[in-house]
Amino acid sequence: MSVFGKDEAAIGKFAASLPLPEFPPCSFNTPKPLHAAKVAIVTTAALHQEGGGFELGDSDYHYETLPSSARNLKLGHHSVNFDRGGFAADINVVYPIDRLEELADSGVIGGVSENHYAFAGNQSATVSEIRLDSGPQCAQAMLEDGVDIVLLTGT
Repeated sequence: MSVFGKDEAAIGKFAASLPLPEFPPCSFNTPKPLHAAKVAIVTTAALHQEGGGFELGDSDYHYETLPSSARNLKLGHHSVNFDRGGFAADINVVYPIDRLEELADSGVIGGVSENHYAFAGNQSATVSEIRLDSGPQCAQAMLEDGVDIVLLTGT
């Protein structure tokens, strides 16, 4: 008797039965060299400044804009199972802004964006609101800021 996941023939048979998604052709852009690229952080840690924040549940798909200079950020991840100790000790565990600035100062990256962005990680099963609404809006804001690379972080 085989255990699914350990039997290559069973895995192959299962994989062959799955429908393959079709993706439209997309353009490919040659990226800037890292030493010339502007980098922004996008996090799913629901970070926010005083007065901002995210609602509990999976219906809050907006994003918060975080100025690069902000260090007084609050963690909006509300799960009781989440250990906030790392974030409390060092913001860079979740939001590595100081590390990015060090990379820019040493010339490894071209620069750090003036703004960074936070979403709540708890989303609807389809994430359609982010895919069709706030995600494209956030991407447009980054394009307008001249961002070349996005560093994605979670909690």
